[in-house]
Amino acid sequence: MKSYQNLVLLKSLYRYRALGFSYIDPISANSDPEPFSMNLPESIAALHKQMAQCHLCDLSKVRQRVMCGVGNPQAKVMFIDAFPSMSEDETGQSFSGNSGASLQKMIENVLGLNINEVYLTHVLKCRPSHNHKLLDSELSSCKPYLLKQIELINPKVIVTLGELAYSSLVKDATAFENVRGEKISYEKRLLVPIYHPSHLLRNPSLKKCTMGDLITIKGLL
Repeated sequence: MKSYQNLVLLKSLYRYRALGFSYIDPISANSDPEPFSMNLPESIAALHKQMAQCHLCDLSKVRQRVMCGVGNPQAKVMFIDAFPSMSEDETGQSFSGNSGASLQKMIENVLGLNINEVYLTHVLKCRPSHNHKLLDSELSSCKPYLLKQIELINPKVIVTLGELAYSSLVKDATAFENVRGEKISYEKRLLVPIYHPSHLLRNPSLKKCTMGDLITIKGLL
């Protein structure tokens, strides 16, 4: 059973016990993250504090740190990565490592923004031990935090970095190459998927089309 479902089920059982029940019929846990999201704090600072103490999935047992998010809480553009990089996990600093430095250059040199003017977060707030796949239990535990961040930051444009971040946020079977750079309607906002900076470092021939995507994003701000 998913970690989030376990949490909902445990809370329900405690509630019934407090009401004096010693036995109830089997109950189904709700795997929809929306109820959990509705009970989250209404400020970014309080939300970050709750994230830092999160133990909803098994990553809490092996993580070095929680990467909650960083940047302007009123940012017009919000960047979403799939999970913290090894460098971020080790140092606790966003925009660290080659990939982070590359992203910072994109933001400053092409979008014309300071990194303190944008907001950067991840689908998973803790670095997984497996880089190729995000487990359903991890996604169901972390996604309510991400949805609440989007609600509170209320960006004009959301930029997902790489296929994994996009597919984790938007359930879409379309090949990433066919949605990359497109302006997609998402929760009354515009979402633009782009190649991940680390992918661009390995495939420099894709930098030209990503430059075009960034110019598109700049025109939306």
